[in-house]
Amino acid sequence: MSVELSWQLLCAALVLFMTPGLAFFYGGLVKSKSVVSMMMLSFGSIAVVAILYVLYGGTGIAGNGTSGGSKLFGNPFEDFAMTDLVKSAGSGDASNLFGAHAFLVAFCIITVALVSGAVADRARFWPWMLFAALFATFVVFPTFRWIWGIDADGNFYGWLANDVWGLGQGALDWAGGTVIHQSAGAAALALALVLGKRKVGFSKEESAAHNVPLVLIGAAILWFGWYGFNTGVFGADEGQTSLIFLNTLVAPAAALLGWIVVEKFKEGKSTAVGAASGVVTGLVAITPACAFVTPLWALILGLVSGAICAFSIELKFKLGFDDSLDVVGIHLVAGFVGCVWIGLFGSETLTGGSLFFGGAGKLLAAQILSSLTVIVFSFVVSYIFATVIEKTIGFRAKEEDEIAGIDLVLHEPGYDTV
Repeated sequence: MSVELSWQLLCAALVLFMTPGLAFFYGGLVKSKSVVSMMMLSFGSIAVVAILYVLYGGTGIAGNGTSGGSKLFGNPFEDFAMTDLVKSAGSGDASNLFGAHAFLVAFCIITVALVSGAVADRARFWPWMLFAALFATFVVFPTFRWIWGIDADGNFYGWLANDVWGLGQGALDWAGGTVIHQSAGAAALALALVLGKRKVGFSKEESAAHNVPLVLIGAAILWFGWYGFNTGVFGADEGQTSLIFLNTLVAPAAALLGWIVVEKFKEGKSTAVGAASGVVTGLVAITPACAFVTPLWALILGLVSGAICAFSIELKFKLGFDDSLDVVGIHLVAGFVGCVWIGLFGSETLTGGSLFFGGAGKLLAAQILSSLTVIVFSFVVSYIFATVIEKTIGFRAKEEDEIAGIDLVLHEPGYDTV
């Protein structure tokens, strides 16, 4: 087994491990009577997306190594060409193709799971599974192709990654700030609007985390897994991989500090939940930019994104949408900041020129336009699917079940009360 394949499979395992980590993170933040339900939404995402990826999603993103073109959607009837691959099992190309798919499916899984934080304490499990399948099929798989579609020669042909705007510059998104975090944040906003506010728990006073140690464990797993998330992406040499690894350390560390400083001024104290949220914010922000900025600018990005998101999570109270676990305020906002950061402060050597390093505004324009495209697309499609599900089979739990606690009704209690 080659070193490259071994590393990619290790990174794939780390990224897959992030989804249970997300379940811990989200599970600790909700009420004790809905912790199992919350965690099940993440585990359910693993099952749905993994199956759909093999059936048609994987070839919709990257093809089977022979497909090409610049279609917005892949061919859902194209398979993995298993027979040909098994015949050539001894070749590096066949093995690496499977490794690339193993890595990509883990990305798709966590994109879907992230959305679930917006519907905590009130979403029914099986309607969520239906939404997860639709969201993966019509948003995640196509938009991944828009950025990361690869032809038979290993060239990226996704239309957002190329000069679709006529700017002379395509968008840069190393590990998914646009098609993972902004997409999930936009979908989370759509679900929050369709399902409405919780009967109990929307106010600041009522939304305290029930298990802070669980939140910190989840954040730690996410941070650990994120090294695979960012360094396992195809295309980096050893020097750039080392840069990515270092940036994945300093940005969340700085974001942690930026968040808890703002929290200290706002609330009079810094909390462990705030620190964990700052870590996640920094990880989200550095995801698109990790291969394109120097460590100093990664550090500043962390500070800025941590401070901005510490304020942005308040928007749900001012605007009246119940994004339970701040998927919008963290993932959409920090993902957007990270993408724009590339256009502002990306290294000229690594990007070809950003606004402040090279004096070119075309990259900044491409970053903004690609972000807005994915945000609008994900929001509209998700809103339609969520509305149809709610109006037909019912997405939201009954009011009496929500108040009593949906764990007992839908699954089983998370804690022994005897």
